[in-house]
Amino acid sequence: MSARRPFLDTNVLLYLLSDDAAKAARAEGLLRGGAIVSVQVLSEFVAVARRETRLTMAQIRDALAIIRAFCVVRALDIETHERALTICERFGLSIYDSLIVAAAGLADCRQLLTEDLQDGQTIDGVTIANPFRA
Repeated sequence: MSARRPFLDTNVLLYLLSDDAAKAARAEGLLRGGAIVSVQVLSEFVAVARRETRLTMAQIRDALAIIRAFCVVRALDIETHERALTICERFGLSIYDSLIVAAAGLADCRQLLTEDLQDGQTIDGVTIANPFRA
């Protein structure tokens, strides 16, 4: 089942809070379609939302509840970390991006939706796709 669901990066979810109506609508559609995220993605969402919006923690918690209602949330463990280290070394990604790719691979996702990595690149069986590309 998870192989048909994409893995969403933090930047995709942050568009749910955006003034860019087209990107917000696209992010909402992706969320409603069902996806997979990791605890890291949820944590990054909180960090950026607190830093860059005027949302209260209660509002951020409400947003997280909505995200969790539509997404399978994957925990991070030592297997994810070890795979991320290999990806980091092999592909030159940051450890944080590598953790996202590793989590997507371990969740058996074929696609990682993000604006932050090279569109079309395949890493560890996961293809990077920019869901906002024209």
